[in-house]
Amino acid sequence: MVASRPDVILAQSTPITAAFQRETRAIPIVFVFVNDPIGSGFIANLARPGGNLTGLTLFEAGIAGKWLSMLKEIAPHLTRAGFMFNPKTTSFAHYVPDAEAMAASLAIELVPSPVENAADIERVVESLARSPNVGLVLPPDATTVVHRNLIIELAARHRLPAVYAFRLFVAAGGLMSYGIDFADVFRQAASYVDRILRGDKPDDLPVQTPTKYETTINLRTAKALSLTVPPGLLVATDEVIE
Repeated sequence: MVASRPDVILAQSTPITAAFQRETRAIPIVFVFVNDPIGSGFIANLARPGGNLTGLTLFEAGIAGKWLSMLKEIAPHLTRAGFMFNPKTTSFAHYVPDAEAMAASLAIELVPSPVENAADIERVVESLARSPNVGLVLPPDATTVVHRNLIIELAARHRLPAVYAFRLFVAAGGLMSYGIDFADVFRQAASYVDRILRGDKPDDLPVQTPTKYETTINLRTAKALSLTVPPGLLVATDEVIE
């Protein structure tokens, strides 16, 4: 693709953006769904990216605290939460400080739960389920997205409340999610592609954060887990699946 010398490249996810960055420092690249563009070495800072890359981050680190607080709100008995991610595809360190701070304030033990494949996922969930009052937090991660049906099935089998970064988990039977509006992110990215095609340089375009977030709850799943959705959480929900 780089050899074809396009005017601009749109790159989705950290691994894909890293691959393009290795191949070219000249062709403008607009990235989307990147957790930590500074930590990944894509940009110097958000306001002045400093090279041929700019775009939109995936989530600010503070969202990890939001996921944990939602989980505690719907499952007040919770005392432990597995934080499931693939260390090869997700920047866990990006979320750690905020996740640990919120977990401590909620009297929840945060359990880092790295996985790379289906066997790891089964092992991790079964290990967590041996303790009472456990839940799951699923940050954005390509591995868990690929294995979402397995994760949802295991959470149901072991009666574990779980919060996900993406709505597609809830549509498939997961309990609840809080995350960005994918279509809105691509609309924002399209404006940057347009500006670059009109002559703007990536270094002149500050990296943006998503502006539109959505909460989705699956009431069927909540009922199956014998959980009552608090009125405050229900009112704040953008979509209820019944």
